[in-house]
Amino acid sequence: MSAVSTETGQKSWVVALLLCLFLGMVGAHRFYTGKIGTAILQIVTIGGFFGIWVLVDLIMILMGKFTDKQGQELARG
Repeated sequence: MSAVSTETGQKSWVVALLLCLFLGMVGAHRFYTGKIGTAILQIVTIGGFFGIWVLVDLIMILMGKFTDKQGQELARG
């Protein structure tokens, strides 16, 4: 089990948010943050069972809890 880093990564919070809003059903925000495996799963499951997974990701991004593949927080600003 790995601990989540509190460092801020290189991926933009705004870009991830916009990708999730407009292309979330195809996992674009997950591809952007390096989470390739789950991005492919999101495509196969149509956004995670018709959008539920996308909604959860959107909420996590808005709350600042969504991280990149290395567990780093998305950069704001």
